[in-house]
Amino acid sequence: MSSAFFSSTASPVGSAGSDDDSTGHSLVLRPIAQLIRLPNLLIMLLCLVLVRAGLLRPAMPLATLLDLRFGLLVLATLCIGAAGYIINDYYDVKIDAINRPGRLVVGRVVRRRRAMLAHMLLSGLGVGIGALLSPLLGLVTLGSAVLLWGYSVRFKRVALVGNLSIATLTAALVLLPELQLRTGTGSVWAYALAAFLLTVVREIVKDVEDMRGDAQHDCHTLPIVWGVARTKWVTGFFLGCLLLLVLGAVGEALLHGPVLLGGWLLVLVLVPLLALLRLLWRADRRRHFAKLSTWCKGIMLAGVLSMLLVEVIG
Repeated sequence: MSSAFFSSTASPVGSAGSDDDSTGHSLVLRPIAQLIRLPNLLIMLLCLVLVRAGLLRPAMPLATLLDLRFGLLVLATLCIGAAGYIINDYYDVKIDAINRPGRLVVGRVVRRRRAMLAHMLLSGLGVGIGALLSPLLGLVTLGSAVLLWGYSVRFKRVALVGNLSIATLTAALVLLPELQLRTGTGSVWAYALAAFLLTVVREIVKDVEDMRGDAQHDCHTLPIVWGVARTKWVTGFFLGCLLLLVLGAVGEALLHGPVLLGGWLLVLVLVPLLALLRLLWRADRRRHFAKLSTWCKGIMLAGVLSMLLVEVIG
């Protein structure tokens, strides 16, 4: 199935000898992993697993993870996510050729027509599985697929609209296991809000990083419309809201437990967020904003892993 997405230029690779075969498989699989953002999909998987086992069903983590319905939810979510990455690259070929020429896959390795077909198949599969699980999950997966398409076609080119769209999808990812189980767990909503705010910050930072390519292709992102200085203030607002949220969580955990969670959030989330605010204030070059984006990824990973400690007795 995977080889069907590639142009004929990759076909001769591996036609002779076992070494060439392994090289050919590597050349085929690597662009696929790059196209669907495999590391990002693995982080999505980790998030779903930790929300389900760490926040919602900590008393029986293994049993809840082996549940067939949860497996179907994971499959639906990853299909929608992969489809979103594909359609984003499909519409961003010219922009990515400027901003990220070394990572260009669609149009260079994967034919545009086959990329669109893969997007449609994965989106249809994800929405179909979601609808099979429940009408609510069907609506959420359908809404996510439509929002990802709208983001790729139009929303990402409109100031702040694209940033809020991706942040909403990230929050929805955190909430999916709760929407399936309906446990009434309050902490999952706090994590979803934190994911929303941090994603807005990272998406705006990425817009500043990608200004050169965006400006040449009629994009009206926040830094292009308002300038970098004002954009930093907007980013600082969302970052400040996130700091207040994390500060409240740290105080609650340290005072009432679990203390270990409070210590984790203090050292690995709150302090890095303060450092991020300082770096944002001083950033004025593209490489500075690239560094900020990396910091956001690390903070998000630390936040996701903290779910393991929510039910630890302080």
